[in-house]
Amino acid sequence: MINIENLSFHLPQGYLFKEVSLQINAGDKIGLVGKNGAGKSTLLRLLSGRELPTEGRIHKIKDATIGYLTQDIVIDTNQSVFDYLDFSNEDLNRIRTQIDDINHQLTTRTDYETDSYLQLLDDLNFANEQFNLFEGYQWEEKINTTLLGLGFQESVFTKPLNQFSGGWKMRAELARILINNPSVLLLDEPTNHLDIISIGWLEKYLQRFEGALITISHDRYFLDNVTKKTLEITKGKILNFPYPYSIYKERRAEEIEILINAQKQQEKEIKRTEELIDKFRAKASKASFAQSLMKKLDKTELIEVETDEVSAMRINFPLSVQPGKAVLEMENLGKSYGDLNLFKEINLSVGRGEKIALLGPNGVGKSTLLKRIMKTEDGEGTVTYGHNVEVTYFAQDQAEKLDPTKTVYETVDLVAKGEIRKQLRSILGAFLFGGEDVDKKVGVLSGGERTRLALCQLLLSPSNVLILDEPTNHLDIQSKAVLKQALKQYEGTFIIVSHDREFLEGLTNRIWDIENKQLKIHHYTVQEYLAKKSEAFEQAQQQGKSNKTKAKEEAAAKVKAEEEKAAAKPALSYEEEKEQKKEISRLKNAVRKAEQRIEKLEVEIKQMDKIIADLDYSDEEKAAETLKKYDALKTELDEVMEAWEENTEALEMA
Repeated sequence: MINIENLSFHLPQGYLFKEVSLQINAGDKIGLVGKNGAGKSTLLRLLSGRELPTEGRIHKIKDATIGYLTQDIVIDTNQSVFDYLDFSNEDLNRIRTQIDDINHQLTTRTDYETDSYLQLLDDLNFANEQFNLFEGYQWEEKINTTLLGLGFQESVFTKPLNQFSGGWKMRAELARILINNPSVLLLDEPTNHLDIISIGWLEKYLQRFEGALITISHDRYFLDNVTKKTLEITKGKILNFPYPYSIYKERRAEEIEILINAQKQQEKEIKRTEELIDKFRAKASKASFAQSLMKKLDKTELIEVETDEVSAMRINFPLSVQPGKAVLEMENLGKSYGDLNLFKEINLSVGRGEKIALLGPNGVGKSTLLKRIMKTEDGEGTVTYGHNVEVTYFAQDQAEKLDPTKTVYETVDLVAKGEIRKQLRSILGAFLFGGEDVDKKVGVLSGGERTRLALCQLLLSPSNVLILDEPTNHLDIQSKAVLKQALKQYEGTFIIVSHDREFLEGLTNRIWDIENKQLKIHHYTVQEYLAKKSEAFEQAQQQGKSNKTKAKEEAAAKVKAEEEKAAAKPALSYEEEKEQKKEISRLKNAVRKAEQRIEKLEVEIKQMDKIIADLDYSDEEKAAETLKKYDALKTELDEVMEAWEENTEALEMA
């Protein structure tokens, strides 16, 4: 499917990778791994055609289509979420335009008996067959299923896309890519903005996907569940392993151990050779021998090993003081934004030492509940802290609160207490701040770097209750392992929101779940919780399909009854039958066009309802103009509805 031939990519600081050759076949499921800056995203850009290689070539089979999800998505459109997907397939757009054009001609032309008019009917049949070939009749259901699977509520399908956050735009783009079923999927961190339920749905989708997949991810479970091969970019090379991530890590660790031993042996041989050269260089009788040793040394290819120092680190969160048995109590806790009620009447006590995962889809109020617990958000009910409770809070926007004038090292040194200060550089290394990075000003760091630094600062702040909102978003697999180990050793209480299943597994002893505006407590493992949620989602999907099937069957039965009724009538002459077919065709087109117009008018009226709700009546001229436009839309809707009813009734009689 894709053949990579002697591929090289050069930057001012050197080659990211050099003379790489690979074959990617249909059905390959590949995880792309490597340290930050190794060139993972660059390789995906090269494969997508958005970047050109310095040397070498990338060959793709004819008609191969590529779906590429990048981290830096820019979507600025007034289209609704549904329309963004609905009009994303050029073939379907072309056929739909052709069908609309033919239907327009059929309803406006009056030369019913001409050959050109009859040809239009043949063209319409062919276009409908093409539409069916491209799964046009299943297109809407495909869009609905994908959007629901990725966490969109049906109520927001008509909402303009530019009103969504960047994370939801990424979901919409991922949905657009998936429904078009490309030959090759290139996904750069697809789980970054997905909640824990949507990640499970995406995994099942990708497991069934028949094309080639290459994905970058810091989610170990996702890589293990979806991929069958692993490509590692290291030291300018791309290593190919025929295993999913966890098995690759085991095999790679064994290889690295062998390489380290070989490297040590090579270093001994080089040292011995250098000693011989120094010994014989000055002797005329041995000068040629020394020269040959020097040439041999120059030709020696040094063994390089990229070790994983981070995973070997052990760091603990310091406990400030021992709190009382009850650390937190919520009484009739709730939160609403206008008519939107997120949760209500939460009555719950949290005991010392509880390890809680707060899970559920995005938008149910997880972050808001944490803010209510921190008393930074107003709402119904009260929150009371227990004796000696000291809470440390990591918010999703924690990075923005760091002092931009301080260095990385100064930022963590401010909060570190006691013996742990001796480990500051090692701890910063665990969060990918190595060497000269510790002297950088916070103001020059990227968003991801700031988030990692804020988390590192949190780790060093003494507390006995931790409130963590998506702490793993910008951490790689190794750094997440360091954080998880630290939380496992933590003697205090914590409540954590995260969509990383591997990170949560074995870390918590209970699950909170906001469902139907109530907080439910589960004592499942994370995997058991997800299995039950997945089962419930699939049952809801099947019920929806069953209801649609039932409606279709009822409609089909009605059509059949009408056909049988019509069959009982006296047979029509050829001319009468021809005229009847034309009339039915005209009525069908009139009904369809009326339905399309009604749908558009209802959307416009809904948008106008919002405008009128906030209308400034002090500007009389503008208010009058707005109300006039609103009345015109309502009047037109009534007229189109009346025409639709008349044509529908006529069609049934025909």
